[in-house]
Amino acid sequence: LYKRLSNCETREELQDMQEELIDRFGEMPPQTVSLMETHKLRIAAKPLGLVKIDASEVQISLQFMPNPPVEAADIIMLIQKDRNLKLAGPDRLTWKRNSGTLQERVAAIRELMGKLKTK
Repeated sequence: LYKRLSNCETREELQDMQEELIDRFGEMPPQTVSLMETHKLRIAAKPLGLVKIDASEVQISLQFMPNPPVEAADIIMLIQKDRNLKLAGPDRLTWKRNSGTLQERVAAIRELMGKLKTK
């Protein structure tokens, strides 16, 4: 199941896999929900050139691939608008943001990714 899950490349494939898991095993435990959310974020991060996402209760960190398909000028403008956003090296963007629960972290990551525009 993990191999099949890691091979899901679209939200639709992931949704089909989630439906199959619920059909086979019933309601998903919190750990499985976390795993599915992680894979949804992985799929959403790919077009932005994100290779790593770290999220704690107080900070979100996004690491970009070399030469990501994101407008550098847009990142600079975001940093100028929000004092909680900072560059941490040439390929990492950090956002100081309180998010205690999994749902809050996922929502915050999606919000930050939504602010990034591709070239």
